[in-house]
Amino acid sequence: MPSTVLTETVPLQTRLEANVPLKPTIDPQNDKFFWAYTEEPHRTRRQAIIQAYPEATKLCGPEPLTKYCVLGVVTLQLACAAALRNTPVLSLQFFLTAYIIGATANQNLFLAIHEISHNLAFKSPTANRLFAVFANLPIGVPYSAAFRVCSLSNVSPSSSAASFQANNPSTKPYHLTHHKSLGVDGLDTDLPTALEAFFLDSILGKAFFCTFQILFYALRPMMVYSLPFTRLHLFNVLAQVLFDYVLVKNLGANALWYFIMSSFLAGSLHPCAGHFIAEHYLFDPPKEGKPPASRVAPLPETFSYYGPLNVLTYNVGLHNEHHDFPAVPWTRLPALHEMAKEFYADLPQHSSWTWVIWQFIWDKEVGLWCRVKREGGRKVGEGAIKAEKE
Repeated sequence: MPSTVLTETVPLQTRLEANVPLKPTIDPQNDKFFWAYTEEPHRTRRQAIIQAYPEATKLCGPEPLTKYCVLGVVTLQLACAAALRNTPVLSLQFFLTAYIIGATANQNLFLAIHEISHNLAFKSPTANRLFAVFANLPIGVPYSAAFRVCSLSNVSPSSSAASFQANNPSTKPYHLTHHKSLGVDGLDTDLPTALEAFFLDSILGKAFFCTFQILFYALRPMMVYSLPFTRLHLFNVLAQVLFDYVLVKNLGANALWYFIMSSFLAGSLHPCAGHFIAEHYLFDPPKEGKPPASRVAPLPETFSYYGPLNVLTYNVGLHNEHHDFPAVPWTRLPALHEMAKEFYADLPQHSSWTWVIWQFIWDKEVGLWCRVKREGGRKVGEGAIKAEKE
């Protein structure tokens, strides 16, 4: 595995202008993550893009199409659950339907909830929260409320990116903290813990991680830091339990098993699940004395994918674009990419999520240690959550 990389504490712009390469140091007492002491790259690039293209802020705001897509996928999952109600759970037909249709559909709903959590389905934060609970139903377990922040603010979709984000903090606290504190140890719950990286540092370990990664992403946040249980969490749980009860009562237990299996496979060895790993893991970790491939940042921390699976996943593959402008909805991310193409052309990217999973498992130089970490950062939404709880 690669050694720890300590990026010099030099401002990003200074490093770029001076063409300063990485000078990694080996510290056997430290972990093997790649440590950076520069600002996360997305804020810097966002400011540069807005300066070059002020009209980019006009892309921010809700996308009405989202609610119709969610309604269609929820309907599809209910139809499949009804069709399989008398099919044995351990049959090939049940598994293939859950893998090909169910896992793809529930991955779509995972990412719909992600989109909705950024207040990008409706103008009203309350409407977004409630609709996320609806999108959660075919997932089988309560999920949507666990990552959102409280807000009653409304904002015009014509607002600037900064204004839209400031007035709409009703997004996942875990997820928004991932945006605000990208790579910050102890805050960004997308980062694997040192315990995970140590015990899963092998081909079998990485295969285990890829197979059960949905469980890692579900349980890890609670291990890193906990959030209060709010009224919205309670509503999410009660709505899901009631839905599951009615589902089993009318269609039988197989229908619920179909939803659960679909959710598990959506975060397992499935092509669409490749985005979890593709987004922030280093696949070409720098060796000692070797500068990073891209000159846009000291180390690339986010990777985009521009392939066909974006059609099924709310364009989550355009991940640099999403982190640069979280208030731009999925339908307008391609327009942002085209508008500011010179900012993205030289960034490293992935051409296949399936290959990402394969390489992650089999490449000895790639693994859970291959993430960029930094210190600092802050949690998002703590005050609002406390206010709601009180």
